[in-house]
Amino acid sequence: MNGHSGVPPDIQPVAAVLAEIPLFRVLGESGIVSTARAGLARRYRTGQIIFHQGDPGESLYVLLDGLVKVVFTTEHGDEIVLNILSRGDTFGEMALLDGSPRSASIVTARPSWVFALPRARLLELMREHPGLADEFLRMLGHMVRRLTGQAADLAFLDLGGRLAKLLLQLAGKHGTTEGVVNLPGLTQSDLAALIGATRPAVNRALQSLVSRHLIAIEGRTITLLDVAALRKRGGL
Repeated sequence: MNGHSGVPPDIQPVAAVLAEIPLFRVLGESGIVSTARAGLARRYRTGQIIFHQGDPGESLYVLLDGLVKVVFTTEHGDEIVLNILSRGDTFGEMALLDGSPRSASIVTARPSWVFALPRARLLELMREHPGLADEFLRMLGHMVRRLTGQAADLAFLDLGGRLAKLLLQLAGKHGTTEGVVNLPGLTQSDLAALIGATRPAVNRALQSLVSRHLIAIEGRTITLLDVAALRKRGGL
């Protein structure tokens, strides 16, 4: 943001991250600062639950820093990782719209800093700034396209193709440097859940990519050695 005159020090870092996010950028500097004042920023340790599946939806959340997992629990108690979110991502949107309970839990995969904006204030902002409602709809449209893409991948890509595509996506969004996927907080079971597979099957697929010199694995770090070949494998 262009200067922080008159902005309390505890609000400045929250407002700075909100200003990077298209959803809030339409508010302008004063609107972003007002939004930062209206919510609550909290830090979480690894493995903490931000909210549970079934909780009432009372706030929109913004991940200011860190990494979280979107986890769905079946009626039999099995957990499925639906998505991985990082800095600048929002979550908790759906329950705000239809008033239904949370459809999944949010669990931190790394130490995380999270901002919660109350539903009432979000609705006020939408009335005051019509552009915010437009951005919110655009964000929901992106979510629908992502889910549609995941369904198409399950239908048309084999396990190796889905894994190659996932690694490229993780490197592009969550990687620490270009072509590197750092996975502290994520397990092979998490990767398997994201592409509709089992952990043993993902382990075999990873080793196959290693043997073909497409990736290298060292601990929880995966380095993409041949991005072009991985893109072809993932149907990109």
